[in-house]
Amino acid sequence: MFYEPARGHGLPHDPFKAIVAPRPIGWISTHDGQGRVNLAPYSFFNGVCADPPCVMFSSEGRKDSVSFAALTGEFVCNFASVALKDAMNASAAPLPRGESEFEAAGLEMAPCRIVGAPRVAAAPATLECKVLNVTELIGLDGMRLDRFVVTGQVVGVHIDEEFLVDGLFDTGSAGALARCGYRNYAAVFETFEMNRPGQ
Repeated sequence: MFYEPARGHGLPHDPFKAIVAPRPIGWISTHDGQGRVNLAPYSFFNGVCADPPCVMFSSEGRKDSVSFAALTGEFVCNFASVALKDAMNASAAPLPRGESEFEAAGLEMAPCRIVGAPRVAAAPATLECKVLNVTELIGLDGMRLDRFVVTGQVVGVHIDEEFLVDGLFDTGSAGALARCGYRNYAAVFETFEMNRPGQ
């Protein structure tokens, strides 16, 4: 089949999110500088470049994660693992501002070293980030889309040494969680190596 998104697809559910998959989950923690914290998963998340290390997450609407990151200039990305899948899902609940997703999900907070936002203590890895920019997307018709992309530079990295094997972070043993569209997720328990041509 072929369809133009602006004209609809005729399917029971939009296939776009299932096609762009699997996607790592950006489990983003932020604060407002006055003691209120927020924790929320974003399935439109990824690394942007490695040197310097940068990541991005995208939000449909200017939610607390975007507002707090723009306000304080920082955010934290916590590694979402299979072991933490239920807590990750619980943190997606639409709580009123000021209510703690950490508490609602039964998660312990841990302090970061460089940024003021807390991190998920049980996460296999965490990236402390400083905001580079917050951009609202503009559609082809020139209209604002109320979709925001937050880009950050990683300024600190926490790794649970349990998941370091021969000096490498073992994504498989950490049980990386990914979003596959609809209500579907994937778990990484096994990886394999391939060399690029010429290497």
